[in-house]
Amino acid sequence: MLYFCGMKTTIRDVNKVLWKHIRPHKGPVILLLALVGLGTSVQLIVPWLYKLFFDTILGDMTPFYGDIPQTLVAITVLVFVTNFFGNLFWRGSGVINAHIQPLIMRNLERDSYNYLQDHSYRFFSNSFTGGLIRKIRRLSKSFHLLFDHMVWHFFSLAMTFIVAVIVIGFRSPPLSIAIIGFTIIFIIQNIIFSKWKLGYDEKRATIDSEVTATLADGVTNNLNIKLFGGFDFEKNRFNDVSGRFKKLMTFTWNLNEINMTIQGLLFAILEFGVIYYAIQFWQQGLLTVGDFALLQSYILITFRKMWDIGRYIRDTYEAYADAKEMVEILNTPHEIRDTKTAKALEVTRGRIEFKDVIFRYAKTRTILDKLNLKIKAKEKVALVGPSGAGKSTIVKILFRFFDIQRGQVLVDGQRITKVTQESLRNQIALVPQEAVLFHRSIIENIRYGRRDATDEEVVEAAKKARCHDFILELSEGYETLVGERGIKLSGGERQRVAIARAILKNAPILVLDEATSSLDSESEALIQEALDELMKNKTTIVIAHRLSTIMKMDRIVVIEQGKVVDMGTHAQLKKKTGTYKKLWEIQAGGFTK
Repeated sequence: MLYFCGMKTTIRDVNKVLWKHIRPHKGPVILLLALVGLGTSVQLIVPWLYKLFFDTILGDMTPFYGDIPQTLVAITVLVFVTNFFGNLFWRGSGVINAHIQPLIMRNLERDSYNYLQDHSYRFFSNSFTGGLIRKIRRLSKSFHLLFDHMVWHFFSLAMTFIVAVIVIGFRSPPLSIAIIGFTIIFIIQNIIFSKWKLGYDEKRATIDSEVTATLADGVTNNLNIKLFGGFDFEKNRFNDVSGRFKKLMTFTWNLNEINMTIQGLLFAILEFGVIYYAIQFWQQGLLTVGDFALLQSYILITFRKMWDIGRYIRDTYEAYADAKEMVEILNTPHEIRDTKTAKALEVTRGRIEFKDVIFRYAKTRTILDKLNLKIKAKEKVALVGPSGAGKSTIVKILFRFFDIQRGQVLVDGQRITKVTQESLRNQIALVPQEAVLFHRSIIENIRYGRRDATDEEVVEAAKKARCHDFILELSEGYETLVGERGIKLSGGERQRVAIARAILKNAPILVLDEATSSLDSESEALIQEALDELMKNKTTIVIAHRLSTIMKMDRIVVIEQGKVVDMGTHAQLKKKTGTYKKLWEIQAGGFTK
């Protein structure tokens, strides 16, 4: 379930997003439409020329250029010239389209990606990664289909219909009126059908995203599936969602076949009626044989375009259904936003204060209850407490991944809600419990801590994090690709790369969230010195259970049920009867006194 605001996205909302990206390119789009209009109009001159051709042969028209053979040659030349310029107009429109369509599609994906990245930690926690990726791509593909249909099909059909009706109207107004009436009935029938089918198209788009999300979830957790023997369970889970998608696809395709059957019957009736009455008019001397050629050509051209119009209308509604999910995300306000007057955070000392902080994930679940905590500049503080006490939440609030309901969080006296998120997070380095790396080279992953760092600075940071040696043992060294989320490296190796990244960032505030939990004793010994060096002259918050880390802190803060219940050094707290002593005894197991 995505974190939305319960909004209902409409076709108008989709059009607003698409128009916002089309508007900067109005000039080329107008030129494109002009060329398509010219190409369509010129194409419709050819049937009129063939009417003149047959009327000249049969004597229904006086030659306009010398005798009959000369007139026929002249008409043939005009057909060639007309087709030449028609082709020129079509190719010109194709060149312009090849420029603006990919550009607008790129901009749609870029802006969707940028807006998506600014959504909150909660948003991504409640969303499937694969589904979000699919929505971004589907929005640009929907634009591609909609733009193609609007320009090459609907606009072209409108031009064809207008020219054909005008020309036929000059020769036979009743036939022209009949074609107008049929077209109106045909289009209304298709719009009503497509609108009715839209609900099923939206369900199809939703299940399609669910299929993608299920695939991504299963592939990402392949190791868990193997470890827990979950292949049959996951296979059945995917079969269920893909089966629902198949069932809905079959149903909607069958609806299309029924609609096309109705269209075919309507076309047969119209063609029969037009030709039947044309024969009557010919017998009365109101139409010539050339008019039959003209009528048949226009009917065939119009029918061919109109036959597809039903599919184009259905495709259009399906494209809108596909685009709606991403537009809904684009129309969902960001949960965490900078104020208009937000300034860059200036950290001169690194003092942190939580004042009467109340935070709830939900209305009925209070995580932090009037939390008060002061951390001095360059002080090293450990947060300990039972699972669910709120330790990790404190860190997430410091990063402003969530906004608190009441209270204040200050860094050097500056409220974090009054500074930009980027400047706040630039001043804090994090080594998480589970290091997640980009599917890029090791050097790129380390350099992400400070992207303007030189190779020498990256290597120096790697040495301090005790990962330089194992990197050199890899076949590609620092250019080794680490795989998705860093899966090609061991847990300890990933953690050391994350530490190197934090060392390179060199932020004045440091957060270690179980930073050594993935390491064996030997690796921990290698890294402990690096961590000690990393923490020098930095305000440090540590969430840890490892004895070696906790014992070195200036102060240990005990958190329980979202409140500070005790604090002191390791030696002081170990002597007290309370939560810390209980946790210590459970962890120490009696071997450390």
